[in-house]
Order: sequence, then structure tokens, then C-alpha cells
Amino acid sequence: MFDGLLQHIPWGSFDRLVAAYGADQRVRSFDSRDHLIAMLGAALGGLHGLRQTVAGLAPGGGPLRLIGRQPPRRSTLAEANRNRDAGLFVELLQTMLPALYRSLRREMHDVVRLIDSTQVNLGQRMANWIGLHRGEPGAKIHMVYDPRAGQPVYFDLTSAKVNDITAAKRGLPIEPGATYVFDLGYYDFGWWAALRDQSCRFVTRLKRNTPLRAVEQRTVAPGGTVLSDGTGRLPERMARSRRNPFPEAGREIVIRISTGRTLRLFTNDLDSPAEAIADLYKERWQIELFFKWIKQNLRISRFMGNSENAVRLQIATALIAYILVRLTQLKHAIAHPAVIVLTVIRGQLFTRRPIPHLLNPPPRQPPKPHPQLQLFPSNPRKK
Repeated sequence: MFDGLLQHIPWGSFDRLVAAYGADQRVRSFDSRDHLIAMLGAALGGLHGLRQTVAGLAPGGGPLRLIGRQPPRRSTLAEANRNRDAGLFVELLQTMLPALYRSLRREMHDVVRLIDSTQVNLGQRMANWIGLHRGEPGAKIHMVYDPRAGQPVYFDLTSAKVNDITAAKRGLPIEPGATYVFDLGYYDFGWWAALRDQSCRFVTRLKRNTPLRAVEQRTVAPGGTVLSDGTGRLPERMARSRRNPFPEAGREIVIRISTGRTLRLFTNDLDSPAEAIADLYKERWQIELFFKWIKQNLRISRFMGNSENAVRLQIATALIAYILVRLTQLKHAIAHPAVIVLTVIRGQLFTRRPIPHLLNPPPRQPPKPHPQLQLFPSNPRKK
């Protein structure tokens, strides 16, 4: 079953990346392909840490030998996680993302991107390179997520001390014409202006103390979640007498959520219905659910190394494992949710059975009726 999952990896592109990074130079055993397969086996098999990964892939002559690969030793896997460039696996992840788009074959009228980050607590041994945040060593996973495809499109790893907007302005790619949805962590008028310059729409929140000079008020349906809808302008001047880089008119939509709390949404989309803007902001919770899913199911809370390279490498391979699960769902038209598919894969990873037979079992044939028994069968010889 593991071999069937690995068929989704573009091995030709992977070999070209290995050559570009020089990842297998002076390597006698446990090359980059062995390394990737071992890390994917740990993510898909639910194995924690170096000891459990090596023990899970080693018994019985090594289940990896069933697919012609070499099971790792503990010291070998630890050294590979420390020294082999994690950029190789990150670029492989970026190479595989378009394959999921092609498999979905969705209409690309409206590209929506959700932006958020999640914090990962690290061990005290990693404090040397990651630093301390509120007295604890921690890292942040910054991610751009496509809610329509149900997959990430970009991720970065920084210290937990780095603000979300700092990471976004430093390296987050902007797709012209896309719609970006984000929370107060990306509250920066200059970055909003950068999105506007790329013909992007955005939906975010306004702080309570941010004034908005009203220009026009629009009517809203009574009794709905939208309390008010109007256009206005942000302050012309910012702190220290700096001019606001976003002087254009924006739109403020006040909504009431299920808890009774009111939110001030702000967008540069002046044409869409207010309910559609509120629904876009509601989609932001999908990235929160995705963070929860990968933390609980792909075991990225415990890392197989103390270096930044090892942490980045393990996160990249966990996301590759998620893409393999999603591609398996799409290829075999599996209606079960991803967590059920991963559970079946985890229990049958080294089973010699086709994936469709485990996830889409053939319908059971009704039992054949038993012939009726005759208590007093007639004698065919007697007329």
C-alpha cells in the first residue's frame, strides 16, 4: 500500500532537485530517496521520534525492503535530518502542489487565499537556534491555504518571536488578482496597499480604536448577521505624522457572530454583497482546522532533531504526506474524509493489498438461497 502512495511523487523532478542541491554527493548509503521514504513512512505510519521511527521500519527484515528501499539506522537518520538540506524537500512540496490543483479540475473564477500562522512548541535543546518566546522555545509555521482545494500553497518557518506581518512582508508570495483573507496579525496599511497594487482583494478586521471617516451608508436586511454596511476612508495620517499608504475608500461591514460578538470587517471590495464578504471571512476558520488536523494526525509536535534544518524538513515531509492522502482520495474517488483515509493507510501501510480494496471495498454479493429440503423425497423409480 505504501508503494501505491509513493507513485504520486514526481520522481523525475525529485532526482533533478537532488542533483541541483548536490544532496547525494559523497553518500554511500541512505540516499535522498531513502531519506524521503523513511520520513514519509514515519508521517503516514504515525511514528514518533527517531527511536520509534527506526523500530517501526526495521522489524521483519525491514518492511521498506518490500518496496526495494533501505530501512534507516537511528544515527544515520539523525545525521541526514541535520545535514541534508531541507530546501530539497520544500521544493519537492512546491512541485507537488500543482498536481493537486490539476486533479481537482476546479473552475478558477475566484482564487481565495487564507493567511495565518500557528505556534509549535519545541524542546529546550532547540533554544540555541530558535530563541525564547515568553520563556519557552517555540517556532511559528506561517501558511497560505487554499480553502477551495483544501491544501496549503505556501509555508515558512520562523521563530515564535517574529510577528505575522513581518514574515508576510519578508517572503509571502502575492498572486495578482487573488482574494486574501487574514486576521489582525496582518494589520499593516502598507501591506494592504501592496495587495491593492497587485489587483488583489482582501478581507480583514479593523481594530476597535481605528477610526473610519464615513462616506456612504448602505441598507442592510434586518434580522441578519450583517448589522451595517458602508464605505469610508482610513485616517490620512498615521503615528509619527506618517502619511497613510492606503488613502482609498474602503468598506466596513459590521457583523454579529454566533457567540453574540460583533466584528468590524474591512475590505477593498466595494461591489460584492455584504453577506458574501462575511462568508469569505468565515472561511478563515478552515486554516485553523487544517492546523489542528496536521498537528493531531501527522505528528509535527515531536521532532526528529534539534536543528532548524531538521524541523523544517519534518514539516515539509508531513505536508507532502498530506498531499499523498488527498491525491489518493481524488484518484480513487473516495468519499471518506481525509482522517478516515489516513487511519486506514496507517493500519495497512505495509499490506499487500490494493488501496481501492481497502478504502472502497466491493459491494457484498447477496448469499445464494439454499435449496429447499424435502422431508419425504419422492422416489424417481416409482411411477
